Amino acid sequence: MPVDTGNKSPLKSPRRRQLGGSLLILLTLLLVLNFVIPSFGSRPPQVAYSDFINQVKAGKVDRALVGSERIEFTLKPTEDTPTTEEAARPRVYSTTPVQIDLDLPKILRDNSVEFGAPQPNQNGWISTLLSWVIPPLIFFGIWGFLLNRQGGGPAALTVGKSKARIYSEGSTGVKFPDVAGVDEAKAELQEIVDFLKNAGKYTRLGAKIPKGVLLVGPPGTGKTLLAKAIAGEAGVPFFSISGSEFIELFVGVGASRVRDLFEQAKQQAPCIVFIDELDALGKSRAGSGGFYGGNDEREQTLNQLLTEMDGFEANTGVILLAATNRPEVLDPALRRPGRFDRQVVVDRPDKIGRAAILKVHAQNVKLADDVDLDKIAVRTPGFVGADLANLVNEAALMAARNNREAVVMADFGEAIERVIAGLEKKSRVLNEAEKKRVAYHEVGHAIVGAMMPGAGKVEKISIVPRGVGALGYTLQLPEEDRFLMAEDEIRGRIATLLGGRSAEELIFNNIVSTGASDDIQKATDLAERAITLYGMSDYLGPVAFEKQQMQFLDGYQSPRRAISPKVMEEIDQEVKETLDNAHHIALAILQQNRDLLEETAQELLNKEVLEGEALRERLNRAAGPAEMDQWLISGKLPEGLTLMQATLA
Repeated sequence: MPVDTGNKSPLKSPRRRQLGGSLLILLTLLLVLNFVIPSFGSRPPQVAYSDFINQVKAGKVDRALVGSERIEFTLKPTEDTPTTEEAARPRVYSTTPVQIDLDLPKILRDNSVEFGAPQPNQNGWISTLLSWVIPPLIFFGIWGFLLNRQGGGPAALTVGKSKARIYSEGSTGVKFPDVAGVDEAKAELQEIVDFLKNAGKYTRLGAKIPKGVLLVGPPGTGKTLLAKAIAGEAGVPFFSISGSEFIELFVGVGASRVRDLFEQAKQQAPCIVFIDELDALGKSRAGSGGFYGGNDEREQTLNQLLTEMDGFEANTGVILLAATNRPEVLDPALRRPGRFDRQVVVDRPDKIGRAAILKVHAQNVKLADDVDLDKIAVRTPGFVGADLANLVNEAALMAARNNREAVVMADFGEAIERVIAGLEKKSRVLNEAEKKRVAYHEVGHAIVGAMMPGAGKVEKISIVPRGVGALGYTLQLPEEDRFLMAEDEIRGRIATLLGGRSAEELIFNNIVSTGASDDIQKATDLAERAITLYGMSDYLGPVAFEKQQMQFLDGYQSPRRAISPKVMEEIDQEVKETLDNAHHIALAILQQNRDLLEETAQELLNKEVLEGEALRERLNRAAGPAEMDQWLISGKLPEGLTLMQATLA
């Protein structure tokens, strides 16, 4: 179990809590007694000061207590005064002097009025004390409340302490057999495990173990799992912390936490310190917006980390592991040898690796005899470890939903579609016109895709809505892992993306719909990358107009270099020409296979789903124009060939 040594508030003793509560009750009681209760007492009637003077001169006032702010007086009894004891008590009146009247004592003496000063308030010191004590108590009470809301409280005094979670003696629950599909990375990291177990073997020869190892790769490939497996194999303490946990609002807190982390690590050596999402902490200082040398919290934390990594020797037994999927944004001073001596790429697994990952995650799942994990690995190119774990779980959930005794191959097939395309939206009912348009659209994708070089097999066509906004889909899976794409394959993929739009134009007399918006967006992006990043333009040549960044994060838009408006216009023209040519190719294929398009679409409307060998046999009947290969290789249609001529060729 992890032992959290982070910023936690120490428990208060019951006696301290009882004392604090008693003091609070006492202060509240004093406040009520001195301010609230007197306000509910009876007060003498208030009269005007001029009426008081007139009553004195008329001889009606018996006695008076003269204060600086108030005068209380009683009237002499008259003949009409009741004789009962309670009613005969003298009535007390009060008035407020407008200003200090120096003639008042003389007027009172001349009219034989007994007068004096009121007795001083014996409890006035309590009011004075409370006026000094209560405001600070309110201030500190609000401050303590805010600190407790932020997880502070008394632990705010230890805000600079490390928040790392410690797994004692490698009790991470993970070892190398639990991590599959990254054999090359495990082989490189095995050396670290061996050093932690047999340090003398290396120090005897003068070798130094790497101070730091940086794990880089796409999200979900198992970088954090690998770090835990190293600690589990070596049986040493494992400190785990995220890069964002160092950064706080107050400048200097992050640097203090870095110092405290390395102090704890040195005391626990040999041990492993793992910092996840290092880019949150170690982002390059050159990208600070032109503000250098400032009192920036993140920069100070990074500087302290650089200092600490230089401050311990390689063979002290403290090994720093870090993981990121954005290595290009890290500060060069952090990535240099001497700090991170080794960089290990944890990439997407290949077919063999995916099969091994599936076997690890399927250990506790009851599988039917027809389940072939190797076939599933072939059908899941590009999936990382997290995707495959989710796939196995989705298949198990589906089998349980269908009350099966074991997970069958069909469950995995449905799970793959669910991960790729999303959930079925059976509640989204299409009318007949929309369903017909979607059917021709998807069959257009399938026929064009079946003719393209380097494309995978069309596994399934469906007009059942799935995911967000997908009214139908064509599932096309590659037969093998691909790491490069030739120019004709890129043009073929663009033509496949435009196949649905082309089918709509052909069948519905050029009346198109909004259903191809996502296809057009993807085709445009791919054509633009071919021109600006891959240099596949005969006119512009092998020039990169975009800066490739975030190589491990899919979908990131690379920034465009500073180019002239003329070059930008030429790029736009090349992109449009690439899309137009692919559009013409798709139209030509569908025109030549119009009967197959009509027949397959009608079959799809009847069954809603076409898949398997029957679908592939149907698509094998498709044929393309004789000039198609030449069009794909050159990227250009014959000179003077119009769109209509291309479709009728």
